[in-house]
Amino acid sequence: MTSENQTSKNEFILLGFSNTAGLQIFLLVLFLLAYILTISGNVTIITIVQLHQQLQIPMYLFLSHLSLMEIGHMTNTIPKMMVDFLKDKKIISPIGCFTQLYFNLFLGLTENFLLVMMAYDRYLAICNPMNYTTIMSSRVCRFLILGCWFGGLLAPLPPTIVLFRLDFCGPNVINHFFCDLAPVLILPCGDKSFIEFAFFMCISSMVLGCFLVITASYVKIIVTVLKMPSTGRRHKAISTCTAHVSVVLIYYCSVIYMYVRPSVRDIHDSDKVVSVFYCVVTPFLNPFIYSLRNAKVHEAFKNIIARRRISY
Repeated sequence: MTSENQTSKNEFILLGFSNTAGLQIFLLVLFLLAYILTISGNVTIITIVQLHQQLQIPMYLFLSHLSLMEIGHMTNTIPKMMVDFLKDKKIISPIGCFTQLYFNLFLGLTENFLLVMMAYDRYLAICNPMNYTTIMSSRVCRFLILGCWFGGLLAPLPPTIVLFRLDFCGPNVINHFFCDLAPVLILPCGDKSFIEFAFFMCISSMVLGCFLVITASYVKIIVTVLKMPSTGRRHKAISTCTAHVSVVLIYYCSVIYMYVRPSVRDIHDSDKVVSVFYCVVTPFLNPFIYSLRNAKVHEAFKNIIARRRISY
């Protein structure tokens, strides 16, 4: 590596959003509020599931791990971005940049796998209720959850290491508010066609594969629900499925736009806006859509509060 390359790899510069002072403060307050509400909502879900014995079933165990993953996903990007709102020059070290990149891929892939498992769980519960407890036992559920985390942990490790070892010509300016794959991938020197293609094939196969499995599961669920004789039960199930599908669509539309494209040479400001949807919007919506609107979660929360009052 030349001295020029070594010098240019000492730091990365994040462009972030607009440098207008008024807008920076507005965005800081907006993202801080979203971060606090998201962390509070997800911590509440995890606490309720852990403290209430009746929620120690696959559906809620998956939800609690989704909440844990969402906390990690937001914490990986939002605090650094909020600090950068107060700076004129937004700098991140190479180690910090590639660590952020790795955890974004790790947590993103884990979310994909968890959403697949949650869709599969709902498919079994609604479409095959007689065999649900046999197929989705607590042991199987915990094994699937461990597989989601383990798969998400290992999959992005080799490509991140390969990307880190490449030569960077500088200036290392990243047109984003965090070290995402696409804006970092255009920085190395020389022809990047092969590594772009390798990343495209790897990520697109996993993301699209998960999306197709989730879509097939919900289509089957909706068909089964429409055949239910009880109008009230059918309406409740359709309402729940619609809410779940809406969150999945918001997440996958933004993820597919950002990652499932063969070329990353053209990075636009719109990419940053799209990234907000899967980095901020879906983590914010998930606790409310998946859990806090759930009657059993409401009941469990009230019981926990009642026990706390009695103990005092």
